[in-house]
Amino acid sequence: MRKKITLRLLLLLLIPLLLISAATYKSEFFEIAKQIEIFTTLYKEVNMNYVDEVNPAALMDKAIKEMLDDLDPYTVFMNEQDVEDAKIRSSGEYSGIGALIKIKKDRLLVVEPFKDYPADQAGLKAGDEIIKIGDVNVADVKDDASTLLKGAQGSKISLTFLRNGNTMNTELNRKDIEVDAVPFYKLIGGKTGYIVLNEFSRKATSQVTDAIRDMKIDGLQNIILDLRGNPGGLLNEAVDIVNLFTLKGQLVVSTKSKVEKFNNIYLTRKNPLDTEIPLVILINGRSASASEIVSGSLQDLDRAVVLGSRSFGKGLVQRPKPLLYGTQVKITISRYYIPSGRGIQALDYQNRDENGNAQRIDKKNVQAFKTKNGRTVFDHGGIMPDVQIENQQLSPITNALLAEDLIFDFASQYFYNHATIQPSDFRLTDKDFEEFKTFVKKQKFNYQTLTEKSLTLTIEAAGKDSFNTGLQNDLNQIKGKIEVEKQAMLEASKPEVLAQLTDEIVKRYAYRKGLYEYYLTHDASILKAQEILGNPKQYNSILGIK
Repeated sequence: MRKKITLRLLLLLLIPLLLISAATYKSEFFEIAKQIEIFTTLYKEVNMNYVDEVNPAALMDKAIKEMLDDLDPYTVFMNEQDVEDAKIRSSGEYSGIGALIKIKKDRLLVVEPFKDYPADQAGLKAGDEIIKIGDVNVADVKDDASTLLKGAQGSKISLTFLRNGNTMNTELNRKDIEVDAVPFYKLIGGKTGYIVLNEFSRKATSQVTDAIRDMKIDGLQNIILDLRGNPGGLLNEAVDIVNLFTLKGQLVVSTKSKVEKFNNIYLTRKNPLDTEIPLVILINGRSASASEIVSGSLQDLDRAVVLGSRSFGKGLVQRPKPLLYGTQVKITISRYYIPSGRGIQALDYQNRDENGNAQRIDKKNVQAFKTKNGRTVFDHGGIMPDVQIENQQLSPITNALLAEDLIFDFASQYFYNHATIQPSDFRLTDKDFEEFKTFVKKQKFNYQTLTEKSLTLTIEAAGKDSFNTGLQNDLNQIKGKIEVEKQAMLEASKPEVLAQLTDEIVKRYAYRKGLYEYYLTHDASILKAQEILGNPKQYNSILGIK
């Protein structure tokens, strides 16, 4: 009798909940259907009645982009070409000319030819502007012209390009290109293995494993894993990289979502490669996503010393969802949390400032967590390194120089003005820096400080308010003083500007491998990592090992 009463009570409690749930679902479905119908009607009316010709595809593409931009930068629409490019990035293989290409204001620029691949063998250099691919003028291509460089293995392609104002031609055969997840590794001093991991493609774990095994033959005793500039990639590869250094069954990351099926935990699945070897991981502000899972998890487990500067802070997980006609939408479905329980997402996209910019998560909402050995770590700010290297964050003026390609362009000029350099001990001089400043001035570098932007608005407002010329003159004098201060800012940023220039120039002569060789004896983070690994007492102290 008591069981029947309990069952009846349970049903009485559940029925209202089910009715509310059904009503909520019906309400949400109606709202979605209503908004789609409104949008469809509007789209049709504009297309049929607008006074000028409308491009339906371009209009829809912009509408989708604007809609998704309001969510976060990672929820994006992917057309057929984007989907194909994503497959290439995850596999690390494609067929083409073997060069890093950049689209800049409808121009197609060679950023870096890969050593011994078709572009390099055909004589293409960084800084060359491709203006014609076969019979097609790049300027006439409305979509991504770089896709024309890809094609079947062995197929022939002719290129016309500009170099220092001269038009040149070359011909090459496309080739299957393998993009290594680990482009460089080397044993330093007979015991320290330095491994660069550029991306978390399907090759990441196997190539890191191969590098470690290869160096163990020659006496490997400790490891530096360089994740600087690594934007992330495949989540399972991040878990497997952690697995190389931790026991099977260890929690690496968990994901939490409003959709139950996306709530997952990811454990290491295999026997480790080495759970004892001392390990230092290098990160910087461009280390993101999977890089933060690896560095953050191994930090939480006190399995590695993390060195460098604060990572990017991307704690959001995306999943591609297929749409019609070969397109996809990549949607942020969950947040991820590393072993201590902390999330690392740094920006809050739901609460933006008056300009629509995402804000850093409020400090009052930041919480403390404990690593395996009881060290204190914090959430919502990327991964903070155990050992910070000063001057890792670039100044605004250096970032502006990079964004406008002035460092890249000066390196091109330097390359053609100097027949050879000695990459291993290359150093730029004060004279070189003065030449760079002259070059920047000639290029009409238009960097504006925040103060300058505000002042420009003030000057415009003063004109509209009809203030006397005396005030206008005073404001213009302040503007002149700011110009002087900007020159001082550039001078103050001299060390980091020279470092960026050095990287770009060394790469021109010695390729990417030569740049990594240069780092082994000149890079502050690598030298500090070697110092820590060479001092077991210091290494253990950082990790809280007694």
